[in-house]
Amino acid sequence: MDPWLLTYDGFDRAQEGLREALTTLGNGYFATRGAAPEARADGVHYPGTYVAGCYDRLVSQVTDRSVENEDLVNAPNWLPLTFRAGDGDWFTPGRAEILACRHTLDMRRGMLTRLLRVCDSSGRITRVEQRRLVSMDDPHLAALTMTIVPENWSGPLGIRSALDGRVTNSGVARYRGLADRHLSGVAAHAGNGVIELLARTLTSRVEIALAARTTLAGGRHCSGVEEDRVTDDLEIEVRAGEEVTVEKIVALYTSRDRAIADSATAARTAVVRAGGFGELLDRHVRAWDRLWQRAHVTVEDIEVQQILNLYVFHLLQTISPHITELDVGLPARGLHGEAYRGHVFWDDLFVFPFLAPRFPEITRALLRYRWRRLPEARWSARAAGRTGAMFPWQSGSDGREETPRLHFNPRSGRWLPDRSHLQHHVGLAIACNVWQHYQATKDTGFLAGFGGELLLEIARFFSSLATCEGGRYTIRGVMGPDEYHDGYPGRTEPGVDNNAYTNVMTAWLMRRVLDMIGLVGAEGVTRKEVECFTAMAERMRVDFHDGVISQFEGYETLEELDWAAYRHKYTDIRRLDRILEAEGDTPNRYKASKQADVLMLLYLLGAEELGEILTGLGYEWNAGMAARTVDYYLARTCHGSTLSAVVHARVLARLRPGASEPFLVEALSSDVKDIQGGTTAEGIHLGAMAGVAGLFTGSPQTAACDP
Repeated sequence: MDPWLLTYDGFDRAQEGLREALTTLGNGYFATRGAAPEARADGVHYPGTYVAGCYDRLVSQVTDRSVENEDLVNAPNWLPLTFRAGDGDWFTPGRAEILACRHTLDMRRGMLTRLLRVCDSSGRITRVEQRRLVSMDDPHLAALTMTIVPENWSGPLGIRSALDGRVTNSGVARYRGLADRHLSGVAAHAGNGVIELLARTLTSRVEIALAARTTLAGGRHCSGVEEDRVTDDLEIEVRAGEEVTVEKIVALYTSRDRAIADSATAARTAVVRAGGFGELLDRHVRAWDRLWQRAHVTVEDIEVQQILNLYVFHLLQTISPHITELDVGLPARGLHGEAYRGHVFWDDLFVFPFLAPRFPEITRALLRYRWRRLPEARWSARAAGRTGAMFPWQSGSDGREETPRLHFNPRSGRWLPDRSHLQHHVGLAIACNVWQHYQATKDTGFLAGFGGELLLEIARFFSSLATCEGGRYTIRGVMGPDEYHDGYPGRTEPGVDNNAYTNVMTAWLMRRVLDMIGLVGAEGVTRKEVECFTAMAERMRVDFHDGVISQFEGYETLEELDWAAYRHKYTDIRRLDRILEAEGDTPNRYKASKQADVLMLLYLLGAEELGEILTGLGYEWNAGMAARTVDYYLARTCHGSTLSAVVHARVLARLRPGASEPFLVEALSSDVKDIQGGTTAEGIHLGAMAGVAGLFTGSPQTAACDP
């Protein structure tokens, strides 16, 4: 077994979506799923190309309401490349018998290889080798080669290369029925051996330009142009046993790019000037070598090594050093599919501990994305009657709240209110990322500049969110990381009160702001604010019951769930919220969590720092209480998120190492085995991938947000 190779043999309809996601190639600027180049979206295959930060907003009708969603746009498909023998059918899925098939992802070199033997309806057998790259050297280039050997026939060989703008955002089943056509064709052109396609997003008006140069020695060209598709047909005479190679070099630019006159000219110029596949591959491999020198994580177990290579590979493909020149955040599902609509959540909290020591230029760029949206976050806070900056739970192009007001339960078929915009703890995650970057770089200039501005504005928001009641600061009407509890049974107002994670991390935030003031001074901070920050660092409210931290105020009054009965009835209860809603019930009634909430405190802070904060707040806390808290919530969590196994593996590795193995195995399997049952096909889970890599680096006692 080579830990640098991920290989799939044969064709499996049920697994094709997963394979396409896990063999995606990208470079931080754009990424393309590992779909076969002759395939179209057909329910089995889903070719998708996604440009970092390229969003578009559409309105859909859901029941009697208009619902607006912003999506990461599925760009025109640059892959199409197929062949035919004589006057036979063009090779497409289902039109020929596949005698043999193998896909191999070379993670060290960033290349996808596909080997095929096919037999057409006339009995002609053809052997095919395809190699593909998305250049890590030049982020605007991609390339594909196809070597064909006719085994038992001679005669005309046809090649068809195309750029296809007839694409939609239809890769997530539960989004189907909503508006999904984000592109309009603007222009298509063919000439001088180059085909070109220019499309424009409907509302954001971003132009996406592609140009392709397809070469076949001795081949005769014939081009076809439509409004949203352009083809380049080539033909050559071949003899049995002789190989023929065709190369397709592609350039992709958008109107958001710098230092260009226009996107179409830039793409055309780049593809004309680009070298052949071999030259592009050499530069591409050297670029990957430089990345692996900084990012490679080594372990003794070869199967674990393969998974770690895969997860770090996809992390670097999504947020490579190329993003330092872009205005992009970290999409939770990578550039690998359309789940979560390409939005930015809190997942960078799990990425920064791995990236910041290795690629501080990347973490700085991700924080710049947040800082550029600070005006929108300030406006959101003011609109909510607060001060400071209220960052959105889901962010896209401009930093407004992108969380939908309705979400769909596929189990019940019902649209339901979505209150997850109440997860204000995303601001605490950003603050933690600021501090993580500072800890990795020791850059006080960063704290004195935009990093400190982020930290301070988030602290101002949480100081305005809190109220002092009975000598303690309380925060009401929020959601914690658990996500299952968005309110109390019988209470009309949404949210829960005094979520422990939110309150403890708020105390942590106030401590860090005071540390920052000690390091770089208090310019722009009033004495009253310093007094408030100090008071909140010392008097945040945290509830306890039965010797454990209460997830939120009143948690102890909720009912116990019959876990054994639900596991017996449904087997897989990871999405317990959907199960309960389909039964006419709600998780708000139960002591049941989707993922770690209270235990996130131990993951981020470690037992020692958590103890310092709690005792600093005036609460009793000791090792016995920590152990009881872990056991209590382990028994009441269904792990409906890939992040949950990562958190529990780290927490247990610190407190009782022998107990962490089942969670470590699950965390490793999260995407490579798609343990969430079909979700990876819609996009990888980037936070979990980075979190897994982090489990194998540094000391297990190192906390993400240690001061």
